[in-house]
Amino acid sequence: MSQINKKGKIIAVTNQKGGVGKTTTAINTATSMAAIKKSVLLVDLDPQGNASTGLGIEEKNRKLGSYEILGDIKNIERSIQNTIIPGLQIIPATVDLSAVEVELVDTRDRMKRLQRYSVELKKKYDFVFIDCPPSLGLLTINALTAADSLLIPLQCEFYALEGLAHLKKTIARIKQKLNPDIYIEGILLTMYDKRNRISLEVKEEVIKYFGKDVFKTIIPRNVRLSEAPSHGLPAILYDINAPGSQAYISLAKEMITRIK
Repeated sequence: MSQINKKGKIIAVTNQKGGVGKTTTAINTATSMAAIKKSVLLVDLDPQGNASTGLGIEEKNRKLGSYEILGDIKNIERSIQNTIIPGLQIIPATVDLSAVEVELVDTRDRMKRLQRYSVELKKKYDFVFIDCPPSLGLLTINALTAADSLLIPLQCEFYALEGLAHLKKTIARIKQKLNPDIYIEGILLTMYDKRNRISLEVKEEVIKYFGKDVFKTIIPRNVRLSEAPSHGLPAILYDINAPGSQAYISLAKEMITRIK
């Protein structure tokens, strides 16, 4: 694993396949890092705005956000909001984000709009997590170009490995053309059900294929994780004793250990 930049680190939470626990991972990993006294920013780069909703940011309070920073806003500070979690701030998303690809189509630096802020953000935060949309469009490319590394949630189900193969090709293209230093921070197995044979088989195959790139922490299939966003809360605030909440706290600790 590469060493952490002393001025901070940008991690894109991404998987081109939807429904893998990507936003849940972004919210709860960011919250867990803040809980262990790290300064954290979460950038919601998904037009659905689920990360913003999951941290209790109502739509009426999203006047400025990731749409503006990809445009021509000069001061990124205006788009940053506090959350109810001490040490965790957010750049929220609105549906306006879905228009970015069309609006920037003729812009020369359209793939590097987020990268403009990388140095500034890494001076201010220990960790910047970017919640990417579940597709390989301009928004995700902006995230991968700005990021130091990738946190890849992988659902323990039959088609998981097929999606991961596509993601590996994407990473290779990004490394070749836009961001040669990006690497996999870790692959996180999610929605794991120890009673399900497929979960065990996927786990074994992923570890066999990716080895040390796979986090030891595994996120179990857990009702409390899915309930928390509807209350505008990260799972570790909604129910800190739930197995899913404890797993994300363990993940944050494991990430810190890897980086040292």
